[in-house]
Amino acid sequence: MVVQVQEGLGRLTGTAPRTRPPGPRVLIATAVPAERDAVASGLSAPSGPAAPSGPAAPSGPGAPSGPAGPSSDSGPSGLPCGDRAPVVDLLVAGVGPAAAAAATGRALALAAAADAPYDLVVSAGIGGGFQPGAPVGSLVVADAVTAADLGAETPDGFLPVTDLGFGRVTHLPPPALVSALAAAAGAAVGPVLTVSTVTGSAARADALRARHPGVLAEAMEGFGVAEAAALYGLPVLEVRAVSNPVGPRDRDAWRIGAALAALTGAFGKFTPVIGKLAPVLESWNRHD
Repeated sequence: MVVQVQEGLGRLTGTAPRTRPPGPRVLIATAVPAERDAVASGLSAPSGPAAPSGPAAPSGPGAPSGPAGPSSDSGPSGLPCGDRAPVVDLLVAGVGPAAAAAATGRALALAAAADAPYDLVVSAGIGGGFQPGAPVGSLVVADAVTAADLGAETPDGFLPVTDLGFGRVTHLPPPALVSALAAAAGAAVGPVLTVSTVTGSAARADALRARHPGVLAEAMEGFGVAEAAALYGLPVLEVRAVSNPVGPRDRDAWRIGAALAALTGAFGKFTPVIGKLAPVLESWNRHD
């Protein structure tokens, strides 16, 4: 497997580009460099779960012209014969759904223009967990990526933008990928909300639970990444490691280090899952 790092686009590893890799091309978008490095550390492990020894530092020259081209497999992937290791690009897209959509869209456009399109887009990072379903330090793989505050406030409560006759508020990742990755990583499966304002009170947490039964986590980028992927007809995944409970803002309860270590562990399992399920990506209906 090859991992390439974007955001100033430093290359973590790779060899001379070629026209198309044998395995799926995957773009993983994170909000900040610490999340990117945690993901890169997991992906760089030879096989199995990554040791939580800290993020790997990118190396090599920058490539400010956009996403790096595909490269050949340069090391052990932990995949059985016949499975096709993915080529992964890591992108620091910024905080919030607008920044995430813009940066992800740019990366997808540059890849398409280079005739090296992606096959899968992943939003990854840390987030808040709704208790008790997603305790601090646990992992969540989204079966629905939902914009929780895209709509209008009314005297009777919140209305999603779809109730106003516009757009959409939810993207559904491929169930086979969701279940396989969750099983491999020991993650819970459920809706993950995208918010522009992080929840800071028990009242808002309760309101979100009431509007979104079964919700497990909230973060700030998933829906933006998913919107960009949808424009290119690509499937999306969202993976969150829980750093804090959703509710009253309490910095003392945050466990960012533990969440980043869990994120590394999750992406230590990513390569075998995506390699084995490449046919799911190939059969994805780009007009869905």
